[in-house]
Amino acid sequence: MDSLGITVAGVTLDHRLYHFRLACSGFEHAHVILGGESYVALAEGLQNAIWALGGAPREHRSDSLSAAFRNLDADACKDLTTRYDALCAHYGMQPTRNNRGVAHENGSIESPHGHLKSAVRDALLLRGSHDFDNLGSYRRFIDEIVGRINARNGKRIELERALLQPLPVQRTCDYEETRVYVTTTCGFVLRKVFYTVPSRLIGHHLRVRLYDDRLELFLGGTALMTLQRGRAGPNGKHGHVINYRHVIHALRRKPMALLNLVYRDQIFPREAYRLTFERLLEQLPQRQACRTMVELLSLAHEHNCEAQLAQELQQCLDDEQLPDLDALCLRLEAKRRNSMPEVNVQLAPLSDYEALLDDMATEVTA
Repeated sequence: MDSLGITVAGVTLDHRLYHFRLACSGFEHAHVILGGESYVALAEGLQNAIWALGGAPREHRSDSLSAAFRNLDADACKDLTTRYDALCAHYGMQPTRNNRGVAHENGSIESPHGHLKSAVRDALLLRGSHDFDNLGSYRRFIDEIVGRINARNGKRIELERALLQPLPVQRTCDYEETRVYVTTTCGFVLRKVFYTVPSRLIGHHLRVRLYDDRLELFLGGTALMTLQRGRAGPNGKHGHVINYRHVIHALRRKPMALLNLVYRDQIFPREAYRLTFERLLEQLPQRQACRTMVELLSLAHEHNCEAQLAQELQQCLDDEQLPDLDALCLRLEAKRRNSMPEVNVQLAPLSDYEALLDDMATEVTA
């Protein structure tokens, strides 16, 4: 989908569409995939489509999925094939693949896929913008387009739906599970991506469920948190998924570490913070600039005022002034007090309780 130029919050969205279609009735389902072809993407997209359809076909046909198997050794390929066969068996489907070099076998999906991309392109023109506030709004946009396509084929879909196999009681797993160790850097590395977690987890082994767009972390059987999934950069460059709240306490002990952090740009929660640090480095000594920036991040964390502080910092940038920590604390505290509602509690007089006790005593005597 790169040719459509989709952006989320101004950042280009590198993604694909998993596209499912019934060849007879024309029922379609599309799911946004953030990574490349993989078993996780296939399992999640396929199950979403089947449960949206309300039944399972007797045969599931795909292409060779060469991107999912490329550069894998024989054992890894066999593992992926086994999991795919188990996925189809869970729904009672026979897995088949197109024959290589026989182009017409792809016709039932390749041509509709081109039509779907054209429909998305036309809808973007009518919308007037290729930018979306978040990934969820873009996924809803795709769902609306696919929903209109299915509405046109509603009668045929209902006829074919009556011939589908019933769904099982529940879905099967659409994730990969692995274990990671949280180091003293308040994080762990998985698939060439460094993730930060709260410092209380240092030294623990965590169980990770790896989905296409997220990671779910477990400590034993207890669910801890969900992290956005990161991707390694080009040429094998490591990626980073950083939450400044996880490392701010360590940075307060060593503020100068901020200067040469490999993930320094990712630690800033908003653009105003990054621009402020650049301004501080221009006009202050490095040690003072780092200490001031770390205190600003700590202020945002401890007072839970990330958005409000970003507005104040942006105003300082517009006025070409350096932020004053004491003044910012006072302003944010004043705003917090003004935003808190006044609650008036009317306390009942004690005589009312005495009257109730007297009534109860009278009833017991009677």
